[in-house]
Amino acid sequence: MTEAIHQDGVGEEDQLERLWTPHRMAYIRGENKPDDPAAGQQCPFCRIPTLEDREGLVVHRGETAYVVLNLYPYSPGHLMVCPYRHVADYTDVTRDEAVEIAGLTQTAMRTTRAVSKAHGFNIGMNQGTVAGAGIAAHLHQHVVPRWGGDQNFMPIIGRTKTLPQLMAETRDLIADAWPA
Repeated sequence: MTEAIHQDGVGEEDQLERLWTPHRMAYIRGENKPDDPAAGQQCPFCRIPTLEDREGLVVHRGETAYVVLNLYPYSPGHLMVCPYRHVADYTDVTRDEAVEIAGLTQTAMRTTRAVSKAHGFNIGMNQGTVAGAGIAAHLHQHVVPRWGGDQNFMPIIGRTKTLPQLMAETRDLIADAWPA
């Protein structure tokens, strides 16, 4: 019979490896998510353009929209295309915003494919909280790179997403490759 080995007095040794993703706690707690704009909580998609590119994880700034790395990514290189204007519904964007969001989405795909050899993409907007929008008050288009075999049991059983690269490194790769 083997004796249980305790790690720092907490729990029992179970021979499982741990993947720590402490950045996910900010998302779970709803940090940086404006619950009450009337109480002065600023929308993160309105705040990001006021930051320096590296600090805000901004990859590219356009005329009516910008491209930013998702702070809580589904996969490495998960980008979002956001209009500068605080608008919630896709039907309320201007023609110029719609054209630029579409163009930036295409460029995001081309650039990400060039730097990371992505095999495919999930592209989409979640309109409204019931549709899965984490921040429903400000429109954002997701550009999620995918690779064959990129998702395994981890998100389903372990409720963990593995990201093999630091966010700043991913941001630099994409920003440096973005066409002028």
